[in-house]
Amino acid sequence: MRNPSKSSSSAAAVTNPVPSSANKTTPCCSKVGMKRGPWTPEEDELLATYIRREGEGRWRTLPKSAGLLRCGKSCRLRWMNYLRPSVKRGHIAPDEEDLILRLHRLLGNRWSLIAGRIPGRTDNEIKNYWNTHLSKKLINQGIDPRTHKPLIPDSNKNLPSHDHDPNKASSSKGNNRRAMSNPNPSYVSPSGLDEEDEEAVAPG
Repeated sequence: MRNPSKSSSSAAAVTNPVPSSANKTTPCCSKVGMKRGPWTPEEDELLATYIRREGEGRWRTLPKSAGLLRCGKSCRLRWMNYLRPSVKRGHIAPDEEDLILRLHRLLGNRWSLIAGRIPGRTDNEIKNYWNTHLSKKLINQGIDPRTHKPLIPDSNKNLPSHDHDPNKASSSKGNNRRAMSNPNPSYVSPSGLDEEDEEAVAPG
């Protein structure tokens, strides 16, 4: 015979599973005692010297091994975006700018993929250059920086609706009143205006 208490406990275990520590993401490092803010030349030298000797990688344990009070993620970004020998310095050249435009037309805002096709430039550098220079340049040229297609203003957006023009409606009502008050006008045009009204609205 089935034990009801055992069945209920099994159902509860299935319904409310105990969270496993394997599903938790371990933080990169403890932020207690970690240094923040700009890097000093001494820290740059410690990081560069260690990586030249030991190679890239093992970012979680690297700070302690290199004698740095920095987070592993901070060390990785500092190396990849600034200290790497292959990182270019200085302004982005015109040929690089053209390449960024062509790649953005194909890839959109996928900066890491774009940077992978432009030697020596980082994804963060390209993203910043796009936001501060290239997107504004395209807008000034009448091009949508998101689609790379011409910017077409909505010509009908600011136009009044003739079907609901209050001036036109009041004018029509006034004309109808005048026509009704004068049963035998000297002349009535096909539009419902007498000669005096036609002269008032006729172009000069």
